[in-house]
Amino acid sequence: MERRSDANDIVDLLIIGGGINGCGIARDAAGRGMSVLLAEMNDLASATSSSSTKLFHGGLRYLEYFEFRLVREALIEREVLLSAMPHISWPMRFVLPYHEDMRFEGATPTSKLLNTFMPWMKGRRPAWLIRLGLFLYDNLGGRKILPGTATLKLSGSVEGDPLQDRFAKAYEYSDCWIEDSRLVVLNARDAVNRGADIRTRTRVTAATQTDGIWSIEMVDEASGETSTVQARMVVNAGGPWVGNILRQTIHSNTREDVRLVRGSHIVTRKLYEHDKCYFLQGTDGRIIFTIPYERDFTLIGTTDSDHPDPATHPVCTDEEKQYLIDFASQYLKTPVTQDDIIWSYSGVRPLYDDGASSATAATRDYTLKVEKISGAPLLNIFGGKITTYRRLAESALEAIGEFFPDLPDPWTAGVALPGGDFAVGDFDKLVAKLKTDFPFLSDRWAWRLVRAYGTDAWNILAGAASAEDLGQDFGATLSEREVDWLIKTEFAKSAEDVVWRRNKLGLRLDASQIQHLNQWMMDYVA
Repeated sequence: MERRSDANDIVDLLIIGGGINGCGIARDAAGRGMSVLLAEMNDLASATSSSSTKLFHGGLRYLEYFEFRLVREALIEREVLLSAMPHISWPMRFVLPYHEDMRFEGATPTSKLLNTFMPWMKGRRPAWLIRLGLFLYDNLGGRKILPGTATLKLSGSVEGDPLQDRFAKAYEYSDCWIEDSRLVVLNARDAVNRGADIRTRTRVTAATQTDGIWSIEMVDEASGETSTVQARMVVNAGGPWVGNILRQTIHSNTREDVRLVRGSHIVTRKLYEHDKCYFLQGTDGRIIFTIPYERDFTLIGTTDSDHPDPATHPVCTDEEKQYLIDFASQYLKTPVTQDDIIWSYSGVRPLYDDGASSATAATRDYTLKVEKISGAPLLNIFGGKITTYRRLAESALEAIGEFFPDLPDPWTAGVALPGGDFAVGDFDKLVAKLKTDFPFLSDRWAWRLVRAYGTDAWNILAGAASAEDLGQDFGATLSEREVDWLIKTEFAKSAEDVVWRRNKLGLRLDASQIQHLNQWMMDYVA
């Protein structure tokens, strides 16, 4: 399909929201030849999409809610996505310690069935059911890269060493890790490379319709300047704000809405030496993960609590911190304490409001709703999970195709994101080659650059013969050359964008270093 342009400069799609759904749709649409403008009121991935548990996973626990379609789609996507972004995603093994007192969360359909037909179990989760779930998990989506489930004897093993002695057996299965905020940025970059216009710090303030065409008013949050853009279709990918956009900006009468669920996490000192994640179940039937994080830390999460208002910034409360500490300490030999916490974060999941009885039970599946307002088409995105973002984008383009009948076929499956054009198993080779080509890099520095940028690391370092050639050192191997790259190609405008979303060096830099970086960036932009 030829890219449209006309005298009135009407874009095909105006996308509201720069999270993973908005950026994924922008990339897919631009790659099919559509003219796309995306407006994000803050930084890319500044809300939900940088506050996940950072996993590409099928969602083992969703099997107990009979969400087989969602789990199957997510399981298939794991390896599709892994192949397209082996720098920011990688395989991880998950260890599920078993004990006879493991219990269901009472609201799941599976627990209700077993309580009806096997009341003598008294809500306990039997080993045969876990094995059945893992069998389905191994086979629902097919596997070519990831190894299948295994049974572990914990006594005397590296996996058993951090755990209390009462755990003798565990099941081990595969899922994947993902650098969530980098995933968003790389989708945005690829969208721009294919012709999209991505505008951060740009708030959509009003949307009206005339003769089936949208007129969208926007304001630049930095300069205060306003502008108006016309579009043939609007995509509302506002995440937690999707309902507010519907009611206050677009003035839709739809009854569809989101259920906001807060998920909180803590990052602690490194709790164990191996590189596997623990899948832990509490006495209330809920689960958490303890995940090796940024090489020197452990990530523990998540909670599920209703969050009433997207305008209220989500924080990990003292009660949630203690809940996660107590939860993990039920399993670990050395209890976790408040003093172990290095950082905490919280995000709001904009789940489709399906009337579920609890935040935990609310569906993680996505729902797409198309409506016409005075003849102008609008697509609203409700819910979803990071693992299925690419399939959500394909489904969105299928819905959009009703109004753009000449759209080309889907194209994103297996197509590498920027920097991801290398084989999944070649990461270590890439690190070794980067060190050979730039001998001044330390092992950790080279590893970090390849993990963040993949083959783009060579573009960042091009021509440098020493660390001094990279300009100012901001600390923790963050150089002026790298920050320049982030400003010019990855939409970064503040130190927070850099050290908490383009990377996680905020865990290693102190407040004065971050303040210095922010001042340097302000001077750079000025």
